[in-house]
Amino acid sequence: MRSLFLLPIFLVLPVIADADLSSFTTGPVIEDFGPVADIDVTLPVPEGAVFRHSFDVSGRAEDGELNRTLESAARFINMHARAGVDADRIEIAVVVHGAAVHDVSGETTSSADLVAALVDHGVSIIVCGQSAAYYDVEMDDLLPGVDMALSAMTAHALLQQQGYTVNPF
Repeated sequence: MRSLFLLPIFLVLPVIADADLSSFTTGPVIEDFGPVADIDVTLPVPEGAVFRHSFDVSGRAEDGELNRTLESAARFINMHARAGVDADRIEIAVVVHGAAVHDVSGETTSSADLVAALVDHGVSIIVCGQSAAYYDVEMDDLLPGVDMALSAMTAHALLQQQGYTVNPF
């Protein structure tokens, strides 16, 4: 029975591996990160829309790879800017907890340039103090521009009070 459940996954993997990513490019806001494709839509972003959106990240990136959720924050900014949303109307926060605290500390180099680009574009990156304590990451260990909160739960509660929605992906 288990092998029948896994069979659809093995049928889809070759399709994913052969996906054409040539239509995905970076920019216009974050030039080196967050590749997106231009899409003809039937549900356009309303004129004047404002996005106050937060991302939650707990999984650490693989060695030598970018943190996927941090890159998703860059993608969110780029795709909406391409869709005509003024970058000043896109406010992003990333709440980092669990082992992902290593991706925003000085011990990693894989995501350091991405973190710098996000911070340069006004993205608020907030580390869970409880996770930092667990992983022995001090405030001085964090990359420039990264803040530390009492906890990820506290950060999300405060962001929601400020009107941020949480990314479900």
